[in-house]
Amino acid sequence: MEKKILDTRVVAIGKQNFEDMISHNNFYIDKTHFIREWWENEDSVTLITRPRRFGKTLLMSMTEQFFSIEYKEKSYLFEGLDIFREDAYRKLQGTYPVIFLSFASVKETHFQGFYRRIQSLISEVYRKNSYLTESGYLDEVEKKQFMRIRSKEAEQEDYSEAIRTLCGYLSRFYGKKVIILLDEYDTPMQEAYLHGYWDGMIAFIRNLFNATFKTNPYMERALLTGITRISRESIFSDLNNLKVVTTTTEKYMDSFGFTEEEVFNALDSMGLGERKEEVRQWYDGFTFGSLKDIYNPWSILNFLDEKKLLPYWANTSSNGLLSRLLQSANKETKQKLEKLLKGGTITESLDEQLVFDQLDENVDAIWSLMLAGGYLKVESVKLPESVYTLSLTNREVLQTLKKTIRGWFRKSDHYNEFLSALLFCDIEAMNAYLNRVLLQIASFFDSSKNPSGTEPERFYHGLVLGLVAELEDRYRIRSNRESGFGRYDVMMEPVNEKDRAYILEFKVFNPSKEKTLEESADAGLKQIDEKRYREELLAKGFQEEQIQCYAFAFEGKKVLIKGKERCCGCL
Repeated sequence: MEKKILDTRVVAIGKQNFEDMISHNNFYIDKTHFIREWWENEDSVTLITRPRRFGKTLLMSMTEQFFSIEYKEKSYLFEGLDIFREDAYRKLQGTYPVIFLSFASVKETHFQGFYRRIQSLISEVYRKNSYLTESGYLDEVEKKQFMRIRSKEAEQEDYSEAIRTLCGYLSRFYGKKVIILLDEYDTPMQEAYLHGYWDGMIAFIRNLFNATFKTNPYMERALLTGITRISRESIFSDLNNLKVVTTTTEKYMDSFGFTEEEVFNALDSMGLGERKEEVRQWYDGFTFGSLKDIYNPWSILNFLDEKKLLPYWANTSSNGLLSRLLQSANKETKQKLEKLLKGGTITESLDEQLVFDQLDENVDAIWSLMLAGGYLKVESVKLPESVYTLSLTNREVLQTLKKTIRGWFRKSDHYNEFLSALLFCDIEAMNAYLNRVLLQIASFFDSSKNPSGTEPERFYHGLVLGLVAELEDRYRIRSNRESGFGRYDVMMEPVNEKDRAYILEFKVFNPSKEKTLEESADAGLKQIDEKRYREELLAKGFQEEQIQCYAFAFEGKKVLIKGKERCCGCL
């Protein structure tokens, strides 16, 4: 019997540097054919979107090290790989100046933090090319400007132009135009939208991108990667040389992720061939263009390393934008999500292009984002209407999504269940959860009068205020403050002005004034209107439909919550 020779390469988890992987003989599936396809397409600026953990950064590292003059003497990295089968590409390796930037770390909560991070990234690129100041190719004015940018002492407009300026220096020095690589280009856009500094960020990024990719005479070609496709109008204003490649595009279909053939060959080489069907059931399902049966590299590498079927994707970075859209989604969206989690399909009209300042008005945006993020796959599409039939990608995604949702909304038994219901405007669930909590703490009171002597309304007020306190990272939570003609009980003003705001009013049932608990709740809603508690929010620019009002009516161990339907379209 022929003896099977197993693959002895080490499966390295988390490595994203091509040279590091090849030099250490780590397990690697050859994707160098991407270089040939990209080069021969001759697109000036290419933007490729793929879900997280699909090898985008490693592929960008590979591309940098193939083209960069700095790696001219390291051609051995590509020996035996697909790209070196042709002599023309052997000669092309190491012949261009390359600028490689990554926005992966630009995850700031305010504009100044964002700007300083971008400033540092550009400063580091200048530091790496400091040899230019001693090359004799820069005059004194250029040297001083170079050092100001490197030292982070230049003006903001200088950093908008800095990459184009550096391209000019490099082109002059090497006598060739520059290849520009930008990884995770959309990370700062998502963070700016989530944290409410979109306008300032987009003004700077638009200037930076236009100078770098549109009006740059020293650029040979550019390649950008990310998860989402941001509208051209937002950041690539009038950039008519941009080729966008999404998950539904035919180009580069097998360059990101592992094909089923690649996965099954890897399983055979590791002595795991008998587990192919298990692996298929768990990790198969991604589709790029017309190519089906694509697997997430992160999951496959972890399986090869641990030999266990687990939702490895669940342990990677979270998606704050998806979280926010889910939390503010309407009931119909929630029902569709539940259908997907039960193994069903949904049919939606989609636009793969995200327009961030319209996300809150576009109810379909969540499905576009989930498709781009790898949570959904296309079962079929009806053209030209762009109507997609969608389902969850695979079993791992199902487990990941369930775990993610539990993490968002259910960090403790009742605490986050209440917040989930509040943010989803699910009044029925709010009532169920809070009544259950009150029953569990019934020993603290046995009637509408608290035994300790504390006013009952203050007890209930404190209880609900404690429940919403966890949202302090997203909301400015204020209690007993003046607004309009009175004092509201609790106001939740969102940090992001596009999120929904909340006003909470508490009423303890008073049999001398109301006949039922429902009348007490109605009185609370009426008080919000009559006392004009919304005035503070309206004065800050919030729209009437953004403000959801709740009245909590309490009687001993019972609570009844009612909401203003006209304040919340999802009720």
